[in-house]
Formats: sequence, C-alpha cells, structure tokens
Amino acid sequence: MISYINTIINTRVLSEIYKTQLNPTISYLHEPSERRFSLCLDVAEIFKPIIEDRLIFSMLNKKQITEKDFERNLNFLFIKDKARKEITKQIDSRLQTTIMHKSLKREVSYEYLIRLEIYKLIKYLMEDVAYEGFKM
Repeated sequence: MISYINTIINTRVLSEIYKTQLNPTISYLHEPSERRFSLCLDVAEIFKPIIEDRLIFSMLNKKQITEKDFERNLNFLFIKDKARKEITKQIDSRLQTTIMHKSLKREVSYEYLIRLEIYKLIKYLMEDVAYEGFKM
C-alpha cells in the first residue's frame, strides 16, 4: 500500500511541478539526478504524513482494506484490482478535502496546497524569501 500510494502522490506532485518553471530533476533534499524526478520526491515528503499515512491507517482501521485484498506471490504481494481502485478513490477524495490555510485565511484543498508549496519554493529561489515547509 505504501509503495502504491507513494507512486500516486509523487505523480500528483510531479504534475504540479510541470505547471511551473522548475526542473523536477533538481532538488534540495534527495540526490539530484537526470534520471529521476528528485524535486518531486522532496515536495512529496511534506505531504506523506498528512495524506498517505493517515489514509493507510484510516482504511485499515475501517477495514476498507484487509488481508484478502492482497495476493501473495513468491516474495512479494500484489494489491488486487478492487482494492487498488478503492485506494485511488480514497486518495482522490483526500486530495479534494479542504483545510483552512493559515496565511491565506481561506479553505484550500490538499491538491492545491501541493501547488502552493511549489510556489513557495519558487519564491525562495527567485526572491530569496525564507522557505519554510508546510506544517499541519
């Protein structure tokens, strides 16, 4: 579940990075590389505890995902299609959930919050405004 949700979050972050002038291969936390989108990994780290961890615990506690939703094969597990669809649906729902943004003083979705975080990075790089990662 962790790998699958990581992939989805990384993809969503990468999608938001592509809407800016930032190069997704140049990062500040992970080792930069031309072959991987390390900036995406940097920004995704901020949102993993908020989106991924909470989603996993919520789905497991509510029994939306159980042991039956995985298929064991040699040394690894696969998430069955039905469970994968449910996880994706829950991630989409979570990304549309809104919270009150402290400095904007208005409701914003987690999805938009990802874009705002990228804009903060741009502001730091272009205007030398101190960067502080999002905190709940």
